[in-house]
Amino acid sequence: MPTVELTKENFESVVAANDMVMVDFWAAWCAPCRAFAPTFEAASDQHPDVVFGKVNTEEQPEIAAAFQIRSIPTLMFFREQVVLYAEPGALPAVMLEEVLAKGKSMDMPAVHREIAAQEKVKGG
Repeated sequence: MPTVELTKENFESVVAANDMVMVDFWAAWCAPCRAFAPTFEAASDQHPDVVFGKVNTEEQPEIAAAFQIRSIPTLMFFREQVVLYAEPGALPAVMLEEVLAKGKSMDMPAVHREIAAQEKVKGG
């Protein structure tokens, strides 16, 4: 599946409408970003159950600011609208596969329970 360009207009709806979304925060001037792009594209073809989106941080500074992106490339994996992975740096294909496998295998009911418990502690 081809990657999706994520913008301030569609970011939230793409993450909300899809169970799993892998996001690449990048910029055209960034050599590591350009070098990582083929790896990201290849993974998108191998994982049709995951939406792969790219945020051009130069064109979408609001999204980059909202997620406090300080270094690019930065990869972020959402599952059921929860960020399970967020790390700067391009990954070799094998490591990207590991991140995807771990994200897909997460016990999401347990993750949601943990988030609810943390929010309860913060709230009261």
